[in-house]
Amino acid sequence: MANTPQSSHSINHIIGKMLFFRRSYVLASILATAPCSAFLPNSAVRKVHNSSISTPLVANKLNSLAKTVTNHQKTLFMGFFDMISGGDAELISPEKALPGRSQKMPNIDGYKHYITGKDLQEVPEGFEVAVFANGCFWGSEKGIWRLPEGIHSTAIGYCAGFTPNPTYDEACSGRTGHTEGVRVVFDPSKVSFVDILRWFWEAHDPCSGMGQGNDRGSQYRSGFYYFNEDQKRLIEASKEAYEKQLGKTITTEIASADDYEQYGGLWYFGEVYHQQYLAKPGARPYCSAQPQGVSLASFDEWAPTDLVEKYKPTLPEAFWKAHAPKKGCSVVSAPNEPIKVGEW
Repeated sequence: MANTPQSSHSINHIIGKMLFFRRSYVLASILATAPCSAFLPNSAVRKVHNSSISTPLVANKLNSLAKTVTNHQKTLFMGFFDMISGGDAELISPEKALPGRSQKMPNIDGYKHYITGKDLQEVPEGFEVAVFANGCFWGSEKGIWRLPEGIHSTAIGYCAGFTPNPTYDEACSGRTGHTEGVRVVFDPSKVSFVDILRWFWEAHDPCSGMGQGNDRGSQYRSGFYYFNEDQKRLIEASKEAYEKQLGKTITTEIASADDYEQYGGLWYFGEVYHQQYLAKPGARPYCSAQPQGVSLASFDEWAPTDLVEKYKPTLPEAFWKAHAPKKGCSVVSAPNEPIKVGEW
């Protein structure tokens, strides 16, 4: 296809829209031979189908655009180009991260969880919080809200980064240092922290470095962030056990929530349209997680002796045999409602 003024205009228009789409969707839209209309707005679909864009042409156009975009646009663009080139991004340094803003995410105040109906921000007395990241947050969140008991709320957001109050497109650029995460508010008398921890390990590939499946970049890195010494010890002990079972090095980031106070905090809520996304009408059943099909060893085999009684699992092995994450990210096709007690 000749690079005519008309085709150049079309390419500019398409690239402008694609910069704000999920990285994996953008990659599929450019490279796949099958139509990708399921992942694009109708206007963009028409442009793609009418332009017959080749991958080299897009790459050349991106290179030329890099010379003219503004500093902020260039920052986002380079994250996009890194994804197309297939490389694993390095974690940005705090001094090079985007500046962010003081305003919190709009419309989060008063927002109710789409499944549980609970206020997304509240932590009732006696409840605890867990924050982790294991790939695209859509599927990561759904797996936890479906646990039978004790889940007050789940939320998606951006954690373990350096930019205050980031937006989705900023986090996706890799220039904030955040990874797509899940925040869980739970009742420890009904669901143990180690049950959430086990789901985390088994629901993804914790050995995949800066990415998960087709989603590559520091914003998809695996991580679990602790709020007290008990959580730290349980995360580290379970990691050691699971690493031996998998037979390869786990790259999951383990860090204290306090480490991020200097950057405004560990956690920032994501946009409302991302919250409980897979339960909402019209949601795309997308998940890039790569469960390994390996069950975490029995709690008694790896738990610190002094924590066994306090944190013993509440979910029986029968539950895991029936509902554990399966290869292929089966959570996207699971019902949205929480699993009923005894359905295992």
